[in-house]
Amino acid sequence: MSNGDGTGSEAAYRQGRDVEIRPITEEEIPAWCKALRLGFLRPHIADASELVRRQFLPGRLLAAFDGVPEPRMVATFRSFDTELTVPGGATVRADAVTSVTVTSTHRRRGLLRALMGRDLDAARERGTAVAILVAAEYTIYGRYGFGPATRQHGWTVDLNRAGGLRAGLPESPGGRTDFADMASVRELGPELHDRWRLTQPGAIARPPLWWDLRTGGVTSPGGTWKEPFTALHRDAGGTVTGLVTYRVEDVWEGGAPNCVLTVADFLALDAGTATALWRLVLSVDWVRKVVVESIGPDDPLPLLLNNPRAASPHEENADFMWLRVLDVPAAFGARTYAAPGRVVLEVDDPLGHAQGRWALETAADGTGRCTATDDVPDLLLGVGALGSLYLGAETAPRLAAAGLVVEARPGAAAAADLLLRTPLKAWNPDIF
Repeated sequence: MSNGDGTGSEAAYRQGRDVEIRPITEEEIPAWCKALRLGFLRPHIADASELVRRQFLPGRLLAAFDGVPEPRMVATFRSFDTELTVPGGATVRADAVTSVTVTSTHRRRGLLRALMGRDLDAARERGTAVAILVAAEYTIYGRYGFGPATRQHGWTVDLNRAGGLRAGLPESPGGRTDFADMASVRELGPELHDRWRLTQPGAIARPPLWWDLRTGGVTSPGGTWKEPFTALHRDAGGTVTGLVTYRVEDVWEGGAPNCVLTVADFLALDAGTATALWRLVLSVDWVRKVVVESIGPDDPLPLLLNNPRAASPHEENADFMWLRVLDVPAAFGARTYAAPGRVVLEVDDPLGHAQGRWALETAADGTGRCTATDDVPDLLLGVGALGSLYLGAETAPRLAAAGLVVEARPGAAAAADLLLRTPLKAWNPDIF
């Protein structure tokens, strides 16, 4: 999660002779955590040094130190490598940026620009194809080349109106759904998620600490973790093919139940598994409303109901994960494409990583390559727009209509869309 420092400049940072930017040592983790809490306006939150220590990678936790009147951390920054699924099911290495803060007393000095520039340069040198983050504010990260690449999307289902699931939906013959204890979820969940994430563009890997935190194996200092309901679905052969995690708000009004069930995690490898899990969720006694906090934009949940109008969009329907292309040939060579063709992109990148003119050439088998060219461009765009197009979250015609892509050749946006469109919209359910 990222919270930046507004409109600072590199020049302003260089004028601050008493500010040093460097990686922290493991011994400096408690001070770094304190600066992080201060930057996120949460000085009252309990110290999480032990959790950060489990995530410590030399050189990947950065800080800005102000030496006057005595050295203290005034900005924080962390990154780690993860796998990002791209259209077609392949993965690329992504530089995941998080824990970005600048203390209120040191904003507008270019500290974020210096921290971000250092990290992106290092990621590019490591051969990383893209960088990703979750932006707390919309207006900050475009200036560093990031563009919205997935959306957060959910549904609220009124069970009194829904009428249950439609008849004739896909089933899982011989399959079964059972509740699982947290130890079983920690054991079986990671392998299921690793299979699922390769089917969903935009999904990222979940490290072991993710599972520990969400199953009570590790608790955050001062946290309020409560054991949720988690059910696993197995096919006829006993293989786990799905998982749903939810909590129930126990509400009674006038002596009658009016409970709300909130789905926190939903993974299904096939339609039959999804049917079985939704059947469980939509039939819990006392529950009158089901809130699905985050689900893929293409998920057909409303259409599975006898009355799709019973499902209304959840309030958190906005941009979520942002992406920045660092290595154009590597990134675009990893994903697949919808049709054969060729389009020349002229990309403006102030930081230089994706700057240039690129020919995207795709074949009938879905493969493609992106190489530097001197040919006349078809589309002109910034690197942020390139990031929005990469996973299929946006279309070239829509960005052109918004003035974020310029057609140098009439019809080029529609032609590019034929190549870049994806059968499944990008989605990432996990904050990081």
